[in-house]
Amino acid sequence: MIRIKDLKVGLNEDYLDVLVKKINIKKEDIISYEIIRKSVDARKKDNIFYVYTIDINTNKKIKENKNVFKVKKEEYIYNITGKNLMKNRPVIVGSGPAGLFLGYMLSLSGFKPIIIERGEKVEDRVKTVNEFFKTNKLNTNSNVQFGEGGAGTFSDGKLNTLVKDKNLFQKKVFDIFVENGAPAEIKYVNNPHIGTDKLRDVVKNMREKMIRLGAEFRFNSKLTDIIINDNKVEKIIINEKEEIITDNLFLAIGHSARDTFYMLNEKSIKMINKPFAIGIRVMHKQDFINYSQNNNLLKESASYKLTCNIGKRGIYSFCMCPGGYVVNSSSEEGKLTINGMSDYNRDSGVANSAVVVTINEDDYGNNLFDGIKYQRSLEEKTYKLCNGVIPVQEYNDFKNNKVSIKLPFKPMIKGKYELCNLNDLFDKEIKDNLITALEYFNTKIKGFTDEMIIAATEARTSSPVRIIRNENFMSSVKGIYPLGEGAGYAGGITTSAMDGIRVFDSIIKNYKGLI
Repeated sequence: MIRIKDLKVGLNEDYLDVLVKKINIKKEDIISYEIIRKSVDARKKDNIFYVYTIDINTNKKIKENKNVFKVKKEEYIYNITGKNLMKNRPVIVGSGPAGLFLGYMLSLSGFKPIIIERGEKVEDRVKTVNEFFKTNKLNTNSNVQFGEGGAGTFSDGKLNTLVKDKNLFQKKVFDIFVENGAPAEIKYVNNPHIGTDKLRDVVKNMREKMIRLGAEFRFNSKLTDIIINDNKVEKIIINEKEEIITDNLFLAIGHSARDTFYMLNEKSIKMINKPFAIGIRVMHKQDFINYSQNNNLLKESASYKLTCNIGKRGIYSFCMCPGGYVVNSSSEEGKLTINGMSDYNRDSGVANSAVVVTINEDDYGNNLFDGIKYQRSLEEKTYKLCNGVIPVQEYNDFKNNKVSIKLPFKPMIKGKYELCNLNDLFDKEIKDNLITALEYFNTKIKGFTDEMIIAATEARTSSPVRIIRNENFMSSVKGIYPLGEGAGYAGGITTSAMDGIRVFDSIIKNYKGLI
């Protein structure tokens, strides 16, 4: 296998034409090839080009240099080296990325997991959520936060991560996604995304394959109790009545499972609070973002990433959704939080991104659940501001502390919204930080604040608690394994899915299968 790195390809050029010319062979000399990476170099707006890394198989002798060299194919290969048999089937609580990928790998290995999910399967969940967007009537167990696929099912489906992939867990995650219907390009583009529309089909396909392999899914099944004897899990209770015996319980509960966190604390499972971030969603016309990033020369909807520091705080763009929608992501009655999502084509015409401010114990207190209390207080204020619908404001009105009466363009929002004044939502310091950061971002993207709509509140950027686990991924109670974003060990779809595979990789060092 020969790898060709840093292959510069013009916007109107064919990458294979450029490749064969660079290494002096013909196209018919290529036996097979695989795109490893594709990114855009838009540092000079008058000279934008793609940069590829491509692996090829060929019988021709190729002259090697620093950008052309031999490589071996890399992939995650797992070996079941454990000596023990599980007495009972493993139980996974939560079917977001962490739980789903752990369950997928366990299913492939013959462990036949039981997956408990408080929400609905994805097909039913989509109907429930769409009805919520229309009527504002909330199902507290099946919504944008809860249900098959997790919160990521109603997001942009972004898969980019800065985590180093020395164990090739990320590659395995992407391979599984593609095997189950995701676009093959996610394996090589610089900022991969599936889109919420395609991700739903992928999640369904993964579930159906797992069932064929012996897994069992229990939807509308909420974990309500854990029975522990001699500091070891014995069984769980779902929906306050049904018992499931297990000695391997995997908690992939998601960052919004507040009631479950409280229950775990009652069971003396060790947890700590952790910092998170809160803020707003900002919206721009997508054409403006495209022009600012690449002079509108690319077909793809462009994104951006902005950050700054003000004193002790970091303020940054987060979960940027090109051509997307702001989404009402509430999961508790009388409280309102938002998120962003995009379909695969990213074609709504409006870009949105969170702009969030980091907060810590100095802001919310040092008790275990003070972060949750802070989130809930902010979400309750947001809900009351416009009687339960998303509050929206033109940026300069927010800056000048006056109610908006009109907007510069039509916002793309899933859920009802009203114009208002967001000034009373945040502490003065947080509000000042947001304004200072947005004005600074205006120096990075000229005109950033000229025609901008803001919506509130982005309150659930990450889990406000971390469930402590040891080097074997086990909690303070034997047989209970916390994982994923809710447990405080991931930050998005990819890292959560990787954590699921990471925990699986540890389990197969102890177990070889079921009795």
